[in-house]
This record gives sequence, structure tokens and C-alpha cells, in this order.
Amino acid sequence: MWRIAAPMILSNISVPLLGMVDTGVTGHLEDPAYLGAVAIGATIFTFIYMGMNFLRMGTTGIAAQSFGADDNDGLRASLGQALIVGLIIALALIALHVPLGRIALDLLGGDADTQAFAAEYFSIRIWSAPGTLANFALVGWFIGLQNARVPLLIFLTINLTNIALDLLFVIVFGMKVDGVALASVIAEYSGFAVGASFALSELRKREGHWPLARLTSISEYTAFFSVNANLFVRTMALMFTLSFVTAQSARLGGLVLAANAVLLNFQHLTSFGLDGLAHAAEALVGKAVGQKRRDALEHSVKLTLKWSLIFAVGFTALYLFAGPLIIAILTDLPDVRATAIHYLPWMIVSPLVSVWCFLYDGVYVGATRAREMRNIMVFSTLLVFLPAWYLLTPLGNHGLWLAFMLFMASRGIGMHYTYRRKVLGAYE
Repeated sequence: MWRIAAPMILSNISVPLLGMVDTGVTGHLEDPAYLGAVAIGATIFTFIYMGMNFLRMGTTGIAAQSFGADDNDGLRASLGQALIVGLIIALALIALHVPLGRIALDLLGGDADTQAFAAEYFSIRIWSAPGTLANFALVGWFIGLQNARVPLLIFLTINLTNIALDLLFVIVFGMKVDGVALASVIAEYSGFAVGASFALSELRKREGHWPLARLTSISEYTAFFSVNANLFVRTMALMFTLSFVTAQSARLGGLVLAANAVLLNFQHLTSFGLDGLAHAAEALVGKAVGQKRRDALEHSVKLTLKWSLIFAVGFTALYLFAGPLIIAILTDLPDVRATAIHYLPWMIVSPLVSVWCFLYDGVYVGATRAREMRNIMVFSTLLVFLPAWYLLTPLGNHGLWLAFMLFMASRGIGMHYTYRRKVLGAYE
């Protein structure tokens, strides 16, 4: 478990740390509109790219089961199909980026200056799409092979390159949001170069051949799309919720938007840290399902859940004692700091509420139970989060964060109940 989880925890934590650097370099510029613009721009790309995260999750489950069944041709097909689908989607995003950007900015709102800077950010960063989606496929494939070292190298290459270029472009060259966006584009292609070289090396070690019929015939993508279509709907519901939080933050004023942008870094740090253990669950559960072993499945879930709870307590302690310091590092704007600290208690309790759904996401991905993931996410979004937000609107930003906590709790409860009935029940 730790051979998979430890590198993924390191690589996953580097992602929100990059977000903190983006927040930090813009949070120290002279105008809060820069910080708000990057928050809105990053939210758009989080929505788009994480909406395409089915390429990563679906590839992991399919590759892990091929790995458990010792099917090398299946491993090649899982990677090839994900790369082909990712490239097609990326080209479509680039072709449609003008109307997509206009619609996204209208939905998220913000004042005129913030919107203008966010539009500039979007028009540059969209060119990272082919590299980003190819990296999703490569990372998912390597996790399915229980190889977390290569995803670590990919993420570290992306994020260290991005951080270095953020500092170079913004602090040294005096660029603004355009420098932050350009750094992201260059970093994604750097990560792809690393991942592709390791994938070619890995395939040379495995006997077999590329099943061209499975890559060129649309009918051969049935299994791929049956898993990934449900994962896509599930992920879009999640990203709708996160984007809704940012949109409502903007409607509560520029100060709340900036403060919540800072606080969302805490949520992302929690998510990516705990997802390292979820990735281990994906690989271990997928292999157990491929081997048709219920004992290995149950052991994998119990082991990863135990360590996930330990890490959740650690994140809560970190935010309790060091939360104000982290906020001070992220921004030196006094009003933004004070507002973020006022709402910090929501981030302190968040790891203990969120840990369950993060871990079970990994279990369901490994078991390729995408339909159940979709149903629980849609239920939690439409029948828990939105009604809760509507009823709690008089509480302002406190009501917004409480609705979000209820959403995360609903996901965890629903996935635990369904795991007992559907995942383990399949072996009875």
C-alpha cells in the first residue's frame, strides 16, 4: 500500500501547493482583482480538466484489472484508448475555447477588472489541454500497474516547473495573470515528455502487441465508454458544486471571493493528500477484482481506510494550529486575511467530514463501479447541496460552507452503504 500511496501523497500535495503559489504571487500584487481573476480562471480549468478526469480514473480501474489478469495486450489497449480519446477532447476544447470562455465567465461573475484578467488567463492556458489530458491517461495507467513512482515524477515535473516559471514570469519579468497562465502551459508539456518516455520503457519490458482493432474500431470502445461516461457525469456534478461555491462567493462580494479562494487551497490540500491513499485503494482493489478475491478486496479497503482516517486527523490538527499562518503566507491583504480567518473553522472540520468519500472514490474506481459513483454524486449535488444552500442562504458565506460540508457527508454515507450492498455483495 505504501509503495503506491507514499509517492501519490507527495505528488498530489504538490498540486495544491502549486495553487498556493499561484495564489501567493497574485495575492501580493497591488490589485485584489488579480487574485480574484486567477481564482475564477483556475476554477474554469478545474471544472474543464477535472471534468475530464474520467480519463485518469477510468484508465486506472481498467488497467488495474488487466494487470491483475496478466493481460499485457489489455494494458496497451487501456493506455491507447485513453490517449486517443484525450487528444480528440483536447482539440475540441481548443476549437471551442472562445464561446466556452465567454459562457464560463458569465456564469462565474465578478467585477469588470476581474473578468478582463480572467479572460486573458483563460485564452492562454487553454493551449495546455492536449498535454493535460495526455497526462491524465498516463498517470491513471501507471497507477493501475501499481507504479506510483512515475506519476510522482510527472507531477513533480509539472508543478516544480510551474512554480519556477510563476516566480520567473511574475516576480522577475513583471508579468501578471498572463505569466501565471503561460507557466501552466509549459509545465504540462514538460510533464507529458517525462510520462511518455517512461511509458515506452515500460511497454518494452512487457511481451505483447498493440491491438490495433481495439484502438481503431469504435465498437471496441464500449467498455471504455461504459465506465467513463458515468465517471464523466459524476465528475461534472462534483465540479458544478465547486464552481457553484466560487460563483456564489463572487456574488457575496470581491472580499468574500478572495477569502474563499484562499480557503479552497486548504480543501484542495486535504483532497489531494487523502487521494494518495485513495489511489492505493484503486490499484489494490482493481487487482483484487481482476483476481476475483473478496478477501484481498476487504483487506485493501480496511487498510486504506484506517490510514486515511489517521491522515484526516493530521490535516485537522494542522489547520487548527497553523491555519492563520498559512493564510498569512498566501496573502498580505489585511481584509482578505481577516475574512479568511473568520471562516477558517469550516476548513478545520472539513478533513474529518470529507475523508470517507475520498477513500471510497478509490474503492469504486478500482472496482469499476462507475454507475454507483455517478448516482451518489448526482443525489448529493441535486438533493442535498442545492437545497441546503437555498435554505441556508440567509447565513451568507457560513451557509455556503455548511451546505458544502453536508454535500461531502452525503457522498461518504451513500458510498459506504452502497459498498456493503453492491461491491461486497457481488461476491456473495
